[in-house]
Amino acid sequence: MRQPIPTTLLALLLAAPAAVPAQQPEIDRPEAAPQAVGAVHTLRAIPEACVRLEGRFTGNPAEPYEMAAVRSSPGCQPRARFADADGTGEGWLLNDRITVPSAGCPAQKAVVRVWRHPGGATPPQLDAQGRARIYLDEGRQASQAGRLAAVTAFAATLEVEGASCD
Repeated sequence: MRQPIPTTLLALLLAAPAAVPAQQPEIDRPEAAPQAVGAVHTLRAIPEACVRLEGRFTGNPAEPYEMAAVRSSPGCQPRARFADADGTGEGWLLNDRITVPSAGCPAQKAVVRVWRHPGGATPPQLDAQGRARIYLDEGRQASQAGRLAAVTAFAATLEVEGASCD
């Protein structure tokens, strides 16, 4: 004979969120080559934002890995921005997952996730001479009216997985 499920238990089961599957990155890449402690290495270049992500294992158990966003070139004109956001808000897509093992401590890995927030900005239409032109007054009026589309944004998060080898 079956026992009825109490309504409060049923309500709790229905209200509990289902497990959300891990988001697959847009770029699928293998694990990077192991990096030595203190060696600065490039994790990823984001040419749209004129940024290069660099990292290094520090050997410090309190902070075993450091990551920095470095401008790729002084003359680069960004078409996207690099944000300090954590990339977990609404609209952010997992763009890339980069795993870098430590050569000095094979159990330890740095995992960098690059997030992308798509924007709606498009290049201007070509004029009769085949040129894309932006006129200052038109741009200023569009800006004041709030009609400028958002540009694509990128963000990166860092996690260190595994035990340290002290």
